[in-house]
Amino acid sequence: MSVYWYRAKKGPQKVIEDSIEADSEREAIEKISRLGYVPVRIERRQHPTRAVSSAGSKITGRVRSREITIFSRQLASLIKSGVTILSALNIISEQSENPALKRILNDIHDQIREGSIFSAALARYPQVFSALYVAMIRAGEDSATLPEVLLKITDYRLKQEEMVSKIRMAMAYPILMAIIGISTIIFMFTFVMPRLMQIFINMEQALPLPTLILISLSEGLRQWGGWIVLVLAIAAIIVKQQLKTKAGRLSLSIIKLRMPLIGRFVLKAELARFSRTLSLLVRSSIPILKAIDIAIPVLDNEIIKNQLRHSYEELEQGGSFGASLKDSKLFPIFMSNLIKVGEESGNLDGALSEVADSYERDTDEAIRIMGNLLEPLMILLMGLIVGFIVVAMLLPIFEINVMAG
Repeated sequence: MSVYWYRAKKGPQKVIEDSIEADSEREAIEKISRLGYVPVRIERRQHPTRAVSSAGSKITGRVRSREITIFSRQLASLIKSGVTILSALNIISEQSENPALKRILNDIHDQIREGSIFSAALARYPQVFSALYVAMIRAGEDSATLPEVLLKITDYRLKQEEMVSKIRMAMAYPILMAIIGISTIIFMFTFVMPRLMQIFINMEQALPLPTLILISLSEGLRQWGGWIVLVLAIAAIIVKQQLKTKAGRLSLSIIKLRMPLIGRFVLKAELARFSRTLSLLVRSSIPILKAIDIAIPVLDNEIIKNQLRHSYEELEQGGSFGASLKDSKLFPIFMSNLIKVGEESGNLDGALSEVADSYERDTDEAIRIMGNLLEPLMILLMGLIVGFIVVAMLLPIFEINVMAG
């Protein structure tokens, strides 16, 4: 598949410049026409990943998502205040504390000064600026509403980051409890139990079953602990490598969706993200086919992505997006019906926003409930384990006292 650069007309005065992947020039023209554009000029270009890699390889270091959100908000404020984009990039670059982001902004500044458009300069750094980000910027350039689009991007990114932050906060305490509990158990098995075992052996009497179980676990952990760690490390490496393959990601996606309770949470979280993203793109006057194509990679679950690609193909052939979602059986009736109504009424972005709002509320509620339930469950579990260990160690001593009495 090749990449074709094209110039096309959208309406009597608006001109679009973009690129598209196709097997031939004829197919590229057909795809451009389906987007609602009238092709004026089309040229075959080298695959963009080659050009991007040469630019991206010059930059080392990590740029965090939060930094891009702050950059978007600052750039919007400066441009709205009448500052030119070149001056705005200089100002933001000077105050940035991240050397990698500073170098990227300086390079983007140089590209624009040499005649490149802002969206094209951003597209040279796909590891920092996603296809969604670049498409939104391009829409803002075409409609002369770049500051407004940047503010929309900022709001969108803040909502996504807030969702991730809520999940992390909900999981932080249970994870901390698990780490402390496991560390305590390992310490008792490897350091406390070996010293008590000699005392139990010197008693020369039958030990209670809980104590025998505890001694067996302690001996097993001391003898095979290194091998257990090695096997777990190898298993983790194998799983990590498998998740890099399409089959591995597909298997993990199926497991997530089929897990009790967790499956519904994953589905609603993914659909909320997709609906919010697609609504943002449609509201920015990006054609629906291109908007769906950009929104699908935002998701993590391969099953949902495959179903959405199937719906995309049906829409491309003239079908209804909402009806296709309904036929898939994966998506809730609420979502498919609302999108179908939005298509028929010409208010698709409003329908998508309502879907996103609903599922975001459900996701927030699920996160809150899981956080409230996990904390006492972890405390109860750790208490039971530690309690069993303490009782198993004290039982022989109680028996000695009974016999002595």
